[in-house]
Amino acid sequence: MQKIVTRFAPSPTGHLHIGGLRTALFNYLFAKKHKGEFLLRIEDTDLMRNSTEATQAILKAFEWVGLKYDREIEFQSKRSDIYKNYIQKLLESKKAYYCYMSKEELETLRKEQEAKKQTPRYDNRYRDFNGTPPHNSPVIRIKAPLEGTIEFYDGIKGKMQFDAAEVDDFIIARSDGSPTYNFVVAIDDALMGVSHIIRGDDHLSNTPKQIVIYNALGLKIPEFFHVPMILGSDGAKLSKRHGALSVMEYKNAGYLPESLLNFLVRLGWSCGDEEIFSLAEMIDKFDTTHLSTSPSQYNKEKFLWLNAHYIKACETSRLKKLLCELDSSLLPIFSNLNENQLQILFSEVKTRVHTLIEACEIIKEIFYPQENFDAKLFSQFNFSHKAILNSINNKLASINFSSLNEVKDFLHVNGEDLAIKPKNLMPLLRLALLKKGGGIGVAEALFILGSKESAYRIKKLEDSLH
Repeated sequence: MQKIVTRFAPSPTGHLHIGGLRTALFNYLFAKKHKGEFLLRIEDTDLMRNSTEATQAILKAFEWVGLKYDREIEFQSKRSDIYKNYIQKLLESKKAYYCYMSKEELETLRKEQEAKKQTPRYDNRYRDFNGTPPHNSPVIRIKAPLEGTIEFYDGIKGKMQFDAAEVDDFIIARSDGSPTYNFVVAIDDALMGVSHIIRGDDHLSNTPKQIVIYNALGLKIPEFFHVPMILGSDGAKLSKRHGALSVMEYKNAGYLPESLLNFLVRLGWSCGDEEIFSLAEMIDKFDTTHLSTSPSQYNKEKFLWLNAHYIKACETSRLKKLLCELDSSLLPIFSNLNENQLQILFSEVKTRVHTLIEACEIIKEIFYPQENFDAKLFSQFNFSHKAILNSINNKLASINFSSLNEVKDFLHVNGEDLAIKPKNLMPLLRLALLKKGGGIGVAEALFILGSKESAYRIKKLEDSLH
Protein backbone atom coordinates (compact mmCIF):
# COMPACT_ATOMS: atom_id res chain seq x y z
CA MET A 1 0.00 0.00 0.00
CA GLN A 2 1.28 3.44 -0.96
CA LYS A 3 2.52 5.59 1.91
CA ILE A 4 0.72 8.92 2.00
CA VAL A 5 3.08 11.90 2.15
CA THR A 6 1.83 15.48 1.90
CA ARG A 7 3.62 18.78 2.29
CA PHE A 8 3.15 22.48 2.90
CA ALA A 9 5.67 24.70 1.15
CA PRO A 10 5.41 28.40 2.03
CA SER A 11 7.75 31.14 0.84
CA PRO A 12 9.19 33.19 3.75
CA THR A 13 8.47 36.55 2.15
CA GLY A 14 5.77 37.60 4.62
CA HIS A 15 3.64 36.37 7.48
CA LEU A 16 1.52 33.24 7.08
CA HIS A 17 -2.05 34.09 6.15
CA ILE A 18 -5.19 32.03 6.59
CA GLY A 19 -5.31 30.83 2.98
CA GLY A 20 -1.89 29.26 3.47
CA LEU A 21 -2.85 27.81 6.84
CA ARG A 22 -5.98 26.24 5.32
CA THR A 23 -3.78 24.58 2.67
CA ALA A 24 -1.46 23.30 5.40
CA LEU A 25 -4.44 22.04 7.43
CA PHE A 26 -5.95 20.08 4.52
CA ASN A 27 -2.57 18.45 3.79
CA TYR A 28 -2.05 17.68 7.48
CA LEU A 29 -5.50 16.13 7.89
CA PHE A 30 -5.18 13.99 4.77
CA ALA A 31 -1.78 12.65 5.83
CA LYS A 32 -2.82 11.93 9.42
CA LYS A 33 -6.12 10.37 8.33
CA HIS A 34 -4.11 7.80 6.36
CA LYS A 35 -1.32 7.33 8.95
CA GLY A 36 1.07 9.14 6.63
CA GLU A 37 3.56 11.98 6.91
CA PHE A 38 3.05 15.72 6.70
CA LEU A 39 6.19 17.61 5.70
CA LEU A 40 7.20 21.25 5.87
CA ARG A 41 9.39 22.82 3.20
CA ILE A 42 10.50 26.45 3.22
CA GLU A 43 10.80 27.75 -0.34
CA ASP A 44 13.47 30.36 0.32
CA THR A 45 15.23 30.64 -3.03
CA ASP A 46 14.18 34.27 -3.54
CA LEU A 47 17.12 35.79 -1.68
CA MET A 48 15.96 39.36 -2.35
CA ARG A 49 12.55 38.89 -0.65
CA ASN A 50 13.23 36.19 1.94
CA SER A 51 13.20 37.07 5.60
CA THR A 52 14.32 35.14 8.66
CA GLU A 53 11.54 36.87 10.58
CA ALA A 54 8.94 35.51 8.14
CA THR A 55 10.36 31.98 8.51
CA GLN A 56 10.10 32.24 12.30
CA ALA A 57 6.56 33.61 11.98
CA ILE A 58 5.57 30.54 9.94
CA LEU A 59 7.05 28.21 12.56
CA LYS A 60 5.38 30.12 15.41
CA ALA A 61 2.04 29.90 13.63
CA PHE A 62 2.41 26.12 13.27
CA GLU A 63 3.31 25.82 16.94
CA TRP A 64 0.38 27.99 18.01
CA VAL A 65 -2.28 26.04 16.09
CA GLY A 66 -0.72 22.68 16.94
CA LEU A 67 0.07 21.37 13.45
CA LYS A 68 3.10 19.14 13.93
CA TYR A 69 5.18 18.28 10.87
CA ASP A 70 7.21 15.11 10.39
CA ARG A 71 10.95 14.86 9.65
CA GLU A 72 13.25 17.88 9.53
CA ILE A 73 12.22 21.07 7.76
CA GLU A 74 13.58 21.24 4.21
CA PHE A 75 15.04 24.58 3.12
CA GLN A 76 15.35 25.01 -0.66
CA SER A 77 18.26 27.40 -0.19
CA LYS A 78 20.32 24.44 1.04
CA ARG A 79 19.52 22.23 -1.95
CA SER A 80 21.09 24.20 -4.83
CA ASP A 81 23.59 21.41 -5.67
CA ILE A 82 20.69 18.97 -6.04
CA TYR A 83 18.94 21.27 -8.53
CA LYS A 84 22.14 21.83 -10.54
CA ASN A 85 22.64 18.09 -10.78
CA TYR A 86 19.18 17.51 -12.22
CA ILE A 87 19.50 20.43 -14.63
CA GLN A 88 22.77 18.93 -15.86
CA LYS A 89 21.04 15.57 -16.36
CA LEU A 90 18.43 17.24 -18.57
CA LEU A 91 21.11 19.03 -20.61
CA GLU A 92 23.08 15.84 -21.11
CA SER A 93 20.00 13.91 -22.19
CA LYS A 94 19.08 16.70 -24.66
CA LYS A 95 15.81 17.32 -22.80
CA ALA A 96 16.88 20.85 -21.93
CA TYR A 97 19.00 23.42 -23.75
CA TYR A 98 20.66 26.80 -23.50
CA CYS A 99 18.64 29.71 -24.85
CA TYR A 100 20.56 32.87 -25.79
CA MET A 101 17.65 35.17 -26.55
CA SER A 102 18.18 38.61 -25.09
CA LYS A 103 15.48 40.56 -23.29
CA GLU A 104 15.31 42.88 -26.29
CA GLU A 105 14.71 39.96 -28.66
CA LEU A 106 12.02 38.55 -26.39
CA GLU A 107 10.29 41.93 -26.24
CA THR A 108 10.41 42.30 -30.03
CA LEU A 109 8.93 38.81 -30.44
CA ARG A 110 6.18 39.60 -27.93
CA LYS A 111 5.17 42.76 -29.81
CA GLU A 112 5.12 40.92 -33.14
CA GLN A 113 2.90 38.19 -31.72
CA GLU A 114 0.52 40.68 -30.11
CA ALA A 115 0.26 42.60 -33.41
CA LYS A 116 -0.83 39.32 -35.04
CA LYS A 117 -3.24 38.73 -32.12
CA GLN A 118 -1.25 35.69 -31.06
CA THR A 119 -0.61 34.59 -27.48
CA PRO A 120 2.90 35.77 -26.53
CA ARG A 121 5.20 32.76 -26.17
CA TYR A 122 8.77 31.68 -26.80
CA ASP A 123 9.24 30.49 -30.41
CA ASN A 124 11.72 27.64 -29.74
CA ARG A 125 14.46 29.25 -31.87
CA TYR A 126 17.25 27.71 -29.76
CA ARG A 127 15.55 24.37 -29.17
CA ASP A 128 17.79 22.51 -31.63
CA PHE A 129 20.47 25.17 -32.09
CA ASN A 130 23.88 23.93 -33.29
CA GLY A 131 25.54 27.18 -34.39
CA THR A 132 27.94 29.54 -32.66
CA PRO A 133 26.18 30.94 -29.58
CA PRO A 134 26.00 34.70 -28.90
CA HIS A 135 28.10 36.11 -26.07
CA ASN A 136 25.19 36.89 -23.73
CA SER A 137 24.56 34.69 -20.69
CA PRO A 138 21.98 32.01 -21.55
CA VAL A 139 19.02 30.70 -19.63
CA ILE A 140 18.16 27.01 -19.66
CA ARG A 141 14.82 25.88 -21.09
CA ILE A 142 13.23 22.45 -20.90
CA LYS A 143 11.85 20.82 -24.03
CA ALA A 144 8.07 20.71 -23.65
CA PRO A 145 5.97 18.41 -25.88
CA LEU A 146 5.24 20.00 -29.27
CA GLU A 147 1.94 18.19 -29.78
CA GLY A 148 -0.69 16.20 -27.97
CA THR A 149 -2.07 16.93 -24.51
CA ILE A 150 -0.82 17.06 -20.94
CA GLU A 151 -3.35 15.30 -18.75
CA PHE A 152 -3.84 14.53 -15.09
CA TYR A 153 -6.70 13.73 -12.76
CA ASP A 154 -7.44 16.41 -10.17
CA GLY A 155 -9.04 15.07 -6.98
CA ILE A 156 -11.38 18.09 -6.87
CA LYS A 157 -11.80 19.24 -10.46
CA GLY A 158 -11.74 15.85 -12.17
CA LYS A 159 -9.93 15.10 -15.42
CA MET A 160 -7.74 18.03 -16.52
CA GLN A 161 -6.40 18.34 -20.04
CA PHE A 162 -4.05 20.98 -21.44
CA ASP A 163 -3.08 21.38 -25.07
CA ALA A 164 0.70 20.81 -25.22
CA ALA A 165 0.95 23.72 -27.63
CA GLU A 166 -0.09 26.02 -24.76
CA VAL A 167 3.02 25.06 -22.76
CA ASP A 168 6.14 26.52 -24.34
CA ASP A 169 9.75 25.57 -23.59
CA PHE A 170 9.78 27.33 -20.24
CA ILE A 171 12.86 28.41 -18.33
CA ILE A 172 14.15 26.04 -15.63
CA ALA A 173 17.34 27.99 -14.81
CA ARG A 174 17.95 31.73 -15.05
CA SER A 175 21.01 33.31 -16.64
CA ASP A 176 22.71 33.47 -13.22
CA GLY A 177 22.25 29.70 -12.87
CA SER A 178 19.49 29.86 -10.23
CA PRO A 179 16.64 27.39 -10.79
CA THR A 180 13.06 28.55 -11.28
CA TYR A 181 10.04 27.87 -9.10
CA ASN A 182 8.35 25.09 -11.05
CA PHE A 183 11.61 23.18 -11.44
CA VAL A 184 12.62 23.15 -7.77
CA VAL A 185 9.06 22.34 -6.65
CA ALA A 186 8.88 19.29 -8.91
CA ILE A 187 12.35 18.06 -7.88
CA ASP A 188 11.66 18.55 -4.17
CA ASP A 189 8.25 16.89 -4.22
CA ALA A 190 9.69 13.88 -6.02
CA LEU A 191 12.76 13.50 -3.79
CA MET A 192 10.74 14.03 -0.61
CA GLY A 193 8.38 11.26 -1.68
CA VAL A 194 5.33 13.51 -1.77
CA SER A 195 2.40 11.39 -2.94
CA HIS A 196 -0.46 13.90 -2.75
CA ILE A 197 -0.46 17.67 -3.20
CA ILE A 198 -3.38 19.75 -1.95
CA ARG A 199 -2.98 23.40 -2.88
CA GLY A 200 -4.87 26.49 -4.01
CA ASP A 201 -6.24 26.47 -7.55
CA ASP A 202 -4.09 29.50 -8.33
CA HIS A 203 -1.38 26.83 -8.81
CA LEU A 204 -3.41 24.93 -11.42
CA SER A 205 -1.53 26.55 -14.34
CA ASN A 206 1.79 25.40 -12.81
CA THR A 207 0.77 21.74 -12.85
CA PRO A 208 1.28 20.97 -16.59
CA LYS A 209 4.76 22.52 -16.41
CA GLN A 210 5.64 20.43 -13.38
CA ILE A 211 4.36 17.31 -15.15
CA VAL A 212 6.70 18.11 -18.07
CA ILE A 213 9.59 18.10 -15.55
CA TYR A 214 8.46 14.85 -13.89
CA ASN A 215 8.21 13.13 -17.26
CA ALA A 216 11.55 14.45 -18.52
CA LEU A 217 13.33 13.03 -15.48
CA GLY A 218 11.26 9.86 -15.18
CA LEU A 219 9.93 10.87 -11.77
CA LYS A 220 6.65 9.67 -10.29
CA ILE A 221 3.86 12.20 -10.63
CA PRO A 222 1.94 12.87 -7.39
CA GLU A 223 -1.82 13.17 -7.17
CA PHE A 224 -3.15 16.74 -7.26
CA PHE A 225 -6.05 18.48 -5.53
CA HIS A 226 -6.58 22.13 -6.42
CA VAL A 227 -8.77 23.85 -3.83
CA PRO A 228 -10.85 26.90 -4.87
CA MET A 229 -9.89 30.17 -3.26
CA ILE A 230 -11.33 31.83 -0.17
CA LEU A 231 -13.34 34.92 -1.13
CA GLY A 232 -14.45 37.91 0.89
CA SER A 233 -18.06 38.55 1.82
CA ASP A 234 -18.47 40.61 -1.37
CA GLY A 235 -17.21 37.81 -3.62
CA ALA A 236 -13.85 39.47 -4.25
CA LYS A 237 -10.48 37.94 -3.45
CA LEU A 238 -10.00 37.80 0.32
CA SER A 239 -7.97 40.69 1.72
CA LYS A 240 -7.50 42.76 4.87
CA ARG A 241 -10.49 44.90 4.01
CA HIS A 242 -12.66 41.82 4.61
CA GLY A 243 -11.16 41.44 8.08
CA ALA A 244 -8.60 38.80 7.08
CA LEU A 245 -5.41 38.88 9.16
CA SER A 246 -2.19 36.92 9.32
CA VAL A 247 -2.31 33.83 11.53
CA MET A 248 -0.46 35.37 14.47
CA GLU A 249 -2.52 38.56 14.23
CA TYR A 250 -5.55 36.41 15.03
CA LYS A 251 -3.79 35.27 18.19
CA ASN A 252 -3.17 38.90 19.17
CA ALA A 253 -6.79 39.74 18.38
CA GLY A 254 -7.99 37.21 20.96
CA TYR A 255 -8.87 34.19 18.85
CA LEU A 256 -8.20 30.64 20.03
CA PRO A 257 -6.19 28.32 17.76
CA GLU A 258 -8.89 25.62 17.82
CA SER A 259 -11.50 28.11 16.62
CA LEU A 260 -9.23 29.23 13.76
CA LEU A 261 -8.65 25.63 12.61
CA ASN A 262 -12.35 24.82 12.96
CA PHE A 263 -13.25 27.92 10.95
CA LEU A 264 -10.72 27.15 8.21
CA VAL A 265 -11.62 23.48 7.81
CA ARG A 266 -15.18 24.50 6.96
CA LEU A 267 -13.95 26.89 4.27
CA GLY A 268 -13.91 24.35 1.48
CA TRP A 269 -14.74 21.09 3.29
CA SER A 270 -17.91 19.75 4.85
CA CYS A 271 -19.13 16.79 6.88
CA GLY A 272 -22.90 16.87 6.65
CA ASP A 273 -24.33 19.69 8.74
CA GLU A 274 -21.66 19.48 11.44
CA GLU A 275 -19.93 22.72 12.38
CA ILE A 276 -17.87 21.98 15.50
CA PHE A 277 -14.73 19.84 15.13
CA SER A 278 -11.75 19.23 17.36
CA LEU A 279 -8.49 18.54 15.54
CA ALA A 280 -8.84 14.83 16.34
CA GLU A 281 -12.37 14.83 14.90
CA MET A 282 -11.14 16.62 11.77
CA ILE A 283 -8.53 13.91 11.24
CA ASP A 284 -11.08 11.16 11.78
CA LYS A 285 -13.70 12.63 9.43
CA PHE A 286 -11.59 14.30 6.74
CA ASP A 287 -12.28 13.02 3.24
CA THR A 288 -11.08 14.69 0.04
CA THR A 289 -14.31 13.71 -1.70
CA HIS A 290 -16.01 16.33 0.48
CA LEU A 291 -13.71 19.15 -0.62
CA SER A 292 -15.79 21.81 -2.34
CA THR A 293 -15.52 22.54 -6.05
CA SER A 294 -16.68 26.14 -5.46
CA PRO A 295 -14.91 29.04 -3.74
CA SER A 296 -15.68 29.45 -0.04
CA GLN A 297 -16.60 32.73 1.60
CA TYR A 298 -15.00 34.32 4.64
CA ASN A 299 -17.70 34.93 7.23
CA LYS A 300 -16.46 36.97 10.19
CA GLU A 301 -19.68 36.53 12.16
CA LYS A 302 -19.40 32.75 11.96
CA PHE A 303 -15.75 32.96 12.99
CA LEU A 304 -16.70 35.03 16.05
CA TRP A 305 -19.47 32.55 16.89
CA LEU A 306 -16.98 29.67 16.78
CA ASN A 307 -14.49 31.59 18.89
CA ALA A 308 -17.16 32.33 21.49
CA HIS A 309 -17.99 28.61 21.56
CA TYR A 310 -14.39 27.65 22.29
CA ILE A 311 -13.95 30.39 24.88
CA LYS A 312 -16.99 29.01 26.76
CA ALA A 313 -15.35 25.57 26.72
CA CYS A 314 -11.96 26.89 27.88
CA GLU A 315 -10.80 25.65 31.29
CA THR A 316 -10.15 28.25 33.99
CA SER A 317 -6.40 27.65 34.28
CA ARG A 318 -5.87 27.90 30.53
CA LEU A 319 -8.12 30.94 30.16
CA LYS A 320 -6.26 32.71 32.96
CA LYS A 321 -2.94 32.03 31.21
CA LEU A 322 -4.20 33.16 27.81
CA LEU A 323 -5.67 36.40 29.17
CA CYS A 324 -2.48 37.27 31.03
CA GLU A 325 -0.45 36.65 27.87
CA LEU A 326 -2.64 39.17 26.07
CA ASP A 327 -2.75 41.73 28.88
CA SER A 328 -0.24 41.57 31.73
CA SER A 329 -2.23 44.17 33.73
CA LEU A 330 -4.62 41.32 34.62
CA LEU A 331 -1.94 39.47 36.62
CA PRO A 332 -2.41 41.44 39.88
CA ILE A 333 -6.19 41.12 39.53
CA PHE A 334 -6.10 37.34 39.26
CA SER A 335 -3.51 36.96 42.02
CA ASN A 336 -5.93 38.61 44.47
CA LEU A 337 -8.81 36.27 43.67
CA ASN A 338 -9.41 32.87 45.20
CA GLU A 339 -10.38 29.89 43.05
CA ASN A 340 -14.13 30.37 43.64
CA GLN A 341 -13.99 34.03 42.70
CA LEU A 342 -11.98 33.25 39.59
CA GLN A 343 -14.48 30.57 38.52
CA ILE A 344 -17.43 32.94 38.96
CA LEU A 345 -15.61 35.75 37.14
CA PHE A 346 -14.83 33.57 34.14
CA SER A 347 -18.34 32.06 34.11
CA GLU A 348 -19.76 35.57 33.84
CA VAL A 349 -17.25 36.75 31.25
CA LYS A 350 -17.40 33.67 28.99
CA THR A 351 -21.07 34.17 28.16
CA ARG A 352 -20.55 37.79 27.13
CA VAL A 353 -17.57 37.72 24.76
CA HIS A 354 -16.52 36.59 21.31
CA THR A 355 -12.78 37.18 21.71
CA LEU A 356 -10.21 37.12 24.49
CA ILE A 357 -9.64 40.84 23.92
CA GLU A 358 -13.28 41.47 24.81
CA ALA A 359 -12.80 39.32 27.91
CA CYS A 360 -9.81 41.44 28.98
CA GLU A 361 -11.85 44.61 28.55
CA ILE A 362 -14.80 43.33 30.60
CA ILE A 363 -12.53 42.22 33.42
CA LYS A 364 -10.74 45.57 33.51
CA GLU A 365 -14.09 47.36 33.52
CA ILE A 366 -15.03 45.40 36.66
CA PHE A 367 -11.81 46.02 38.56
CA TYR A 368 -10.89 49.42 37.10
CA PRO A 369 -14.30 51.01 36.51
CA GLN A 370 -14.88 54.31 34.77
CA GLU A 371 -14.24 57.40 36.87
CA ASN A 372 -17.78 58.77 36.87
CA PHE A 373 -21.11 57.10 37.51
CA ASP A 374 -23.30 56.55 34.46
CA ALA A 375 -25.29 59.80 34.32
CA LYS A 376 -28.57 58.27 33.12
CA LEU A 377 -28.61 55.56 35.79
CA PHE A 378 -27.36 57.93 38.48
CA SER A 379 -30.28 60.30 37.80
CA GLN A 380 -32.73 57.59 38.92
CA PHE A 381 -31.49 57.75 42.51
CA ASN A 382 -31.45 60.47 45.16
CA PHE A 383 -30.89 61.23 48.84
CA SER A 384 -33.59 58.72 49.92
CA HIS A 385 -31.43 55.84 48.67
CA LYS A 386 -28.52 56.70 50.96
CA ALA A 387 -30.10 54.84 53.89
CA ILE A 388 -30.41 51.65 51.82
CA LEU A 389 -26.75 51.78 50.83
CA ASN A 390 -25.70 52.60 54.37
CA SER A 391 -27.65 49.67 55.83
CA ILE A 392 -26.16 47.19 53.36
CA ASN A 393 -22.69 48.58 53.94
CA ASN A 394 -22.94 48.20 57.70
CA LYS A 395 -23.82 44.52 57.34
CA LEU A 396 -21.12 43.94 54.72
CA ALA A 397 -18.43 44.99 57.18
CA SER A 398 -18.85 41.84 59.24
CA ILE A 399 -19.26 39.32 56.39
CA ASN A 400 -16.73 37.40 54.32
CA PHE A 401 -18.58 35.47 51.60
CA SER A 402 -17.32 31.98 50.79
CA SER A 403 -19.77 31.23 47.99
CA LEU A 404 -22.01 32.96 45.48
CA ASN A 405 -25.09 31.48 47.12
CA GLU A 406 -24.19 33.27 50.36
CA VAL A 407 -24.15 36.58 48.45
CA LYS A 408 -27.53 35.84 46.87
CA ASP A 409 -29.00 34.99 50.29
CA PHE A 410 -27.51 38.18 51.73
CA LEU A 411 -29.12 40.33 49.03
CA HIS A 412 -32.47 38.56 49.36
CA VAL A 413 -32.62 38.95 53.16
CA ASN A 414 -31.54 42.58 53.09
CA GLY A 415 -34.00 43.41 50.32
CA GLU A 416 -36.81 42.01 52.48
CA ASP A 417 -35.56 43.80 55.61
CA LEU A 418 -35.43 47.09 53.74
CA ALA A 419 -38.76 46.42 52.01
CA ILE A 420 -37.20 47.09 48.62
CA LYS A 421 -37.92 44.95 45.58
CA PRO A 422 -35.02 43.35 43.65
CA LYS A 423 -35.92 45.35 40.54
CA ASN A 424 -35.19 48.51 42.55
CA LEU A 425 -32.29 47.25 44.68
CA MET A 426 -30.23 45.65 41.93
CA PRO A 427 -29.82 48.73 39.69
CA LEU A 428 -28.76 50.75 42.75
CA LEU A 429 -26.09 48.20 43.71
CA ARG A 430 -25.04 47.77 40.08
CA LEU A 431 -24.37 51.49 39.86
CA ALA A 432 -22.41 51.36 43.10
CA LEU A 433 -20.29 48.33 42.15
CA LEU A 434 -19.80 48.84 38.40
CA LYS A 435 -20.73 52.52 37.92
CA LYS A 436 -22.93 51.68 34.94
CA GLY A 437 -25.93 49.68 33.76
CA GLY A 438 -25.38 46.27 32.17
CA GLY A 439 -22.43 43.97 32.67
CA ILE A 440 -22.10 40.97 34.96
CA GLY A 441 -24.65 40.04 37.62
CA VAL A 442 -24.82 42.14 40.80
CA ALA A 443 -24.41 39.18 43.15
CA GLU A 444 -21.51 37.94 41.03
CA ALA A 445 -19.86 41.37 41.08
CA LEU A 446 -20.17 41.60 44.87
CA PHE A 447 -18.70 38.12 45.31
CA ILE A 448 -15.81 38.71 42.89
CA LEU A 449 -14.91 42.12 44.31
CA GLY A 450 -15.19 40.89 47.89
CA SER A 451 -16.85 42.54 50.91
CA LYS A 452 -14.17 45.15 51.52
CA GLU A 453 -13.92 46.51 47.98
CA SER A 454 -17.70 46.30 47.53
CA ALA A 455 -18.26 48.28 50.73
CA TYR A 456 -15.79 50.92 49.55
CA ARG A 457 -17.64 51.33 46.25
CA ILE A 458 -21.08 51.40 47.89
CA LYS A 459 -19.87 54.10 50.30
CA LYS A 460 -18.63 56.12 47.34
CA LEU A 461 -22.10 56.11 45.75
CA GLU A 462 -23.71 56.84 49.13
CA ASP A 463 -21.53 59.94 49.52
CA SER A 464 -22.39 61.08 45.99
CA LEU A 465 -26.18 61.06 46.42
CA HIS A 466 -27.80 64.35 47.46
